[in-house]
Amino acid sequence: MMERPVGGFGVYVHWPFCLAKCPYCDFNSHVRHKPVDQQDYINAMLRELDYNAQFVASQPVDSVFFGGGTPSLMEPRTVEAILEGINRYWPIGENAEISMEANPTSVEATRFAGYRAAGVNRLSVGIQALNDKDLKILGRQHSVDEAVKAVEIARTTFERISFDLIYARPDQTLEGWEQELNRAIDLAADHLSMYQLTIEEGTMFHRLYAAGKLEMLDPDYAADMFDLTQEVTASRGLPAYEVSNHAVPGSECQHNLVYWRYGDYIGVGPGAHGRLSLANGQRMATLTEKHPETWLGLVESKGTGIIETGDLTCEEQSDELLLMGLRLREGIDVARYEALAERHFDAARLTVLQEEGLVEWIGNSRLRATPRGVGVLNAVITELVS
Repeated sequence: MMERPVGGFGVYVHWPFCLAKCPYCDFNSHVRHKPVDQQDYINAMLRELDYNAQFVASQPVDSVFFGGGTPSLMEPRTVEAILEGINRYWPIGENAEISMEANPTSVEATRFAGYRAAGVNRLSVGIQALNDKDLKILGRQHSVDEAVKAVEIARTTFERISFDLIYARPDQTLEGWEQELNRAIDLAADHLSMYQLTIEEGTMFHRLYAAGKLEMLDPDYAADMFDLTQEVTASRGLPAYEVSNHAVPGSECQHNLVYWRYGDYIGVGPGAHGRLSLANGQRMATLTEKHPETWLGLVESKGTGIIETGDLTCEEQSDELLLMGLRLREGIDVARYEALAERHFDAARLTVLQEEGLVEWIGNSRLRATPRGVGVLNAVITELVS
C-alpha cells in the first residue's frame, strides 16, 4: 500500500462558466449565453475521476475544492453527484474540508442551502470590494448590499466561510482600505483572502492599461497597502498564514495548504492541473484541456480531458516545493527540499539572505521568508536555487 502523500491529498474540480468575464481575470472562465447541460458535465467529471483512479490508490481525501469560473452556477445536484463520484474512489471522511467558491448575487445565494445539503462545508465568497463604485470598476455582478446579505446567509448555512477582496484598486486610498478591511473582518467568520490588483495579459484591464485608459496605483503605495493589510489583520486576530491569506489560527484553508505544502491533488474539469505521486516513485503533473466544449468532447471520446502529462524531475519538484512552501508562514522542511533537490542550500548564499533579514530559521529544521523577504519573494527564491 502506498504511503499517504506528504502534504496531504485533495481533489480540485473546475467549473469554467461565469455570468460575465471580469476585466481583471485571467482564470479559465467562459461565458455561455445559453444554459449548459449540467448532466453532460456530471457524466464527464465522473469519467475523468474514473480515469484518475488508475494513478491514485484508494485513500482518504483531506479536501475537495470546487473552483472556477463560478461554481455557484452549478445546480446542487451537480455538486452532490461529483462528491459521490469522488467518494467511490477516495473516501471523504467526516473531517474532510469541502470548499466551494461562490458569487454573492441574490440568485446564487438562494442555492447555498442546497450546496450545504450536498456536502459542502466551507464557502468562499467572491466579494472583491465593499463599495459599489469599485465593484462596478471590477465588473462584478453584485452590490455591496447583496454581498453583505450573502455573507449573512452563508454564516448561518456553512460551518466555515471565507471571502476574497482585491486591493490596490485605481484611486484607492490607505484610509479607505483600512475601513474596508475592518468592515470585512467584522463580516467574516474565520478567513480572508486579499489579493493585490495586477494587470494580467489577455484581460480587458491589460488592454485598457496598454491604451493609457487605466491608471494603476504607484507600486510603493500598493506595497504600503500590503503592509497595512498585515498589520490590521494581525491586530484583529486573522494573521497571515500565507502571502495573501489570513485566518483565525486553526481555520486555514486545508485545500490550499495541500498545494502550498506540496501535497498530491487530482484536477478534473476544463483547465485543471494535478500533481500525483505514483507507485513507481515518480511524481506526475497533469493538465486538462481548457476549452469547455473541447474538454467535454475529449472525455466522451477518450475518457479524459487530460492533454499533458509528465514525470517531474527531482529539480522540478524541489523548485515547485520552494515556490509554494516559502509562501507559507510555516516555511519549508529543509530536509525534504534537499532530499528532492539532491543538494544542500548554498551556505554562503543562505547566510547572506539571513543577514539581510530576508529568511530565518524556525528551530533547526524549517526555513521561511521573513515579512521583509515576502515582499521580494521571487528574488529570494532565485538566490536559493542558484
